[in-house]
Amino acid sequence: MGSSNAGTSAGKLFEGEKWLVLTGLLGFALAGICAIWVMVYGGAVSPDGDITKAISFNAALGLFLLSTAAISPISAMGARSRAVFRWSYIVLALYSYFAETVQHFRGVNPRFVEDGSAFDEAVSNVFALVALLLVVYYVFLAVQYFRRTTYELRPEMVLGIRYAMIATMLSFAAGIWISVNQGRYTGLEGNIIWLHGLGFHALQAVPIVAWLAERTSLPAEVRRRMIHAAGTSFLLGLAAVGWQTYLGRSIFELSEFPFIAFVFFLASLAAGAFVLREAITARNSGQSKGVAAS
Repeated sequence: MGSSNAGTSAGKLFEGEKWLVLTGLLGFALAGICAIWVMVYGGAVSPDGDITKAISFNAALGLFLLSTAAISPISAMGARSRAVFRWSYIVLALYSYFAETVQHFRGVNPRFVEDGSAFDEAVSNVFALVALLLVVYYVFLAVQYFRRTTYELRPEMVLGIRYAMIATMLSFAAGIWISVNQGRYTGLEGNIIWLHGLGFHALQAVPIVAWLAERTSLPAEVRRRMIHAAGTSFLLGLAAVGWQTYLGRSIFELSEFPFIAFVFFLASLAAGAFVLREAITARNSGQSKGVAAS
């Protein structure tokens, strides 16, 4: 039986990332303010603003930052490199909150400006640059998890993060697709935003499976197998969603690719449920031994 890694102090989640966490929480606060506005006044702001989009964007970016803050300490980056990444990302995120929220309240689509002022055009152009920099900096972070020294820090967690990073890159690619396409819709019923959003959720889904796997008493080989199962299934589900979208069809229609995506996401969830049960069993067993010894 492999020993659990739950007690390791190497690369603790969220360690040293207070400001990145606070920036992520700001996104939820802004989403809450926007939600209250929508409930009172509605979402549409003439001519092109939509506060509901600010709600989803701010909440999604906030969750993304919190997820990044959780895994950043496991990247094995030096203090200076982490500081550069952290503060660069905070500045970029703050601008993104500003552009998305303020512009929608002003009745302007922050990404695709139509008949806007010079200020609106400037905000949109800088927003495009910021989006590109968010990708570039994250690629730098992602590369760290494919180094041997990082893997040796916490093998199960880093394995899960590797899958999450691949999914994140697919999400960024979908974001670029939206920009090139000048909108989220493609074909008759395709909506690229689903591919864009689902990929980012791998940052929560697969590392959580890895975190739970660390807390089981399963052999190391079985723990890794469960993480591989969760990560591979998630990526294959994402690929099915992407192909359905590329065909210009809705992911909610009753056809083969949405069904395939559902099966793979369900398999990923099943792997997570398995390690959750094993983690609970290991914890209960540990508590029982502690009571018996006391």
